[in-house]
Amino acid sequence: MHHDIALIATIAVGFVSAAVLGYLADRLHLPPLVGYLAAGVLIGPFSPGFTADGDIAAQLAELGVILLMFGVGLHFSASDLKAVRALAIPGAVLQIIFATLLGMGLAHLFGWSFGGGLVFGLCLSVASTVVLLKALEERNLVNSPAGRVAIGWLIVEDLAMVLVLVLLPLVAELLGGHAVGHGDGHAVPTDALGIALNIVTTLAQVGGFAVVAIWLGPKTVPWMLTQVARTGSRELFTLSVLAIALGIAFGSAVLFGVSFALGAFFAGVIMSESHLSHRAAADSLPLQNAFSVLFFVSVGMLFDPTILIREPLEVLATLALITVGKYLVSIAVVLLLRYPVGMALAVGAGLAQIGEFSFILAGLGISLGLLTPEGQSLILAGAILSITINPVIFWITGELKQRIRTAYPIWAARHGKKRFEALSSELAFIQAQQEARHRQHHMKIQHIIETFPLFSSIDEASHEELLLMFRPHSASPGDRILRAGDRGDSMYFIASGAVEVQVPKGEIRLGAGSFFGEMALLLGTRRTADVVAVDFCELFILERRDFNVFMSRHPTLRAAVNEMAQARMKMNETVEEAET
Repeated sequence: MHHDIALIATIAVGFVSAAVLGYLADRLHLPPLVGYLAAGVLIGPFSPGFTADGDIAAQLAELGVILLMFGVGLHFSASDLKAVRALAIPGAVLQIIFATLLGMGLAHLFGWSFGGGLVFGLCLSVASTVVLLKALEERNLVNSPAGRVAIGWLIVEDLAMVLVLVLLPLVAELLGGHAVGHGDGHAVPTDALGIALNIVTTLAQVGGFAVVAIWLGPKTVPWMLTQVARTGSRELFTLSVLAIALGIAFGSAVLFGVSFALGAFFAGVIMSESHLSHRAAADSLPLQNAFSVLFFVSVGMLFDPTILIREPLEVLATLALITVGKYLVSIAVVLLLRYPVGMALAVGAGLAQIGEFSFILAGLGISLGLLTPEGQSLILAGAILSITINPVIFWITGELKQRIRTAYPIWAARHGKKRFEALSSELAFIQAQQEARHRQHHMKIQHIIETFPLFSSIDEASHEELLLMFRPHSASPGDRILRAGDRGDSMYFIASGAVEVQVPKGEIRLGAGSFFGEMALLLGTRRTADVVAVDFCELFILERRDFNVFMSRHPTLRAAVNEMAQARMKMNETVEEAET
């Protein structure tokens, strides 16, 4: 073949090497993320053999960042964050400040510039969402108070880093790097007033985007998802989820000048307001996982492994700051805020690593001329090593917790007890509300199945689609629901109450669990009988288009409706014969 296959080669080799090394990492009881980064090192320019196209890998990485941030926004829970705000917000802010200062101090010892030290410190201050969630899931701590505090803490860190990504390019020149627009032919303000004006303008653009997204998004995106879900096409639903995520990310960059990452995050937050958010998350997860793998592979391609030999002390110092410095800072902050030692140790262990935001920020630092390639390699080395030993830190934390409780039983039992009980109570209330909403939704579906055994044979996803297609309708005794001769445009299901079908020479009574109006839809004819409510009725209406779409995907269900319709026709004929 004579055409360029660099894109295919990069994706194929990236996936294959990531799959193999990710599996090996898992067999060694390491996070697969370590294997993905190692795969990038293997196919990067610093290793012999095949070298993937760096430009293509960078674009795939950008797509991975968009989907990663979309996933973060999709799982963003304002209620959970509100519950843990007293600990998560000050804790995250204080840890970022102290960790950044420690990183700047370490960079000063390395002889780096102030700007390079600031970027270095910020990169070391934020933990990996992927690694934290994986660690909590493995230990069944996701829904525990400590786990939810750690997740809320990390959400605050992520939001802070999103703000850093917006502001850093605007102050890059003041920090010794390239200004915004450097080398692209645009005028760049160099005075303090011009830079301040630029910052205000950018923040106004971000604020404008946030207002538009928060005001318009919840009114349109859930409605759009519902309309697409009613089609019953799963591939169209998945495509729509991705189109919304990428469309908002791209549109926000073009119209408001904000980053793809921020746009994608807001797209996820907006979509999380929909009752279909769980389905959106499940359907988009495979693509999120795939491109996030390519993101980590592309990051690994930037890592120069020779730094482990050239600068071993710098690597060890960076690793110590991440795993020991951040660990101790997190524990101290939690204890100072008067929460239990067990929670402090668990939060500290979960945050004693760095990941995806560190890579994004390091890449931005390189592009702005603030961070050197050596600094980026140190960050990557610190990430790979801290993620690798994170399970060990959790094990040490468990041992340390037991020793503290044994040595200081009274203090360990009493310290932070009241705050922990109040937090646990609030989290339990929120979880109960979430479970109640889920249970109420499940009960609606269960009620439909129990009332209409006809639908018991279809799968759970189809039940969800049916619930979206149904249009509720009420009728009082004496109301005429259908009139003979009208065009048949819908089918009716009786959830409660009773109706009377008035055939020419008799009446047929139908109660809860029955349906009517299907004959006109199946045969394409007009209504052949009047239908009148004889009790207070709750009905579900299935429009013609929805009926045809749903029945086309469930031929056995259509056959059952046909069979029942034929039986009803015979019953109508019997009634007429009896009257004559």
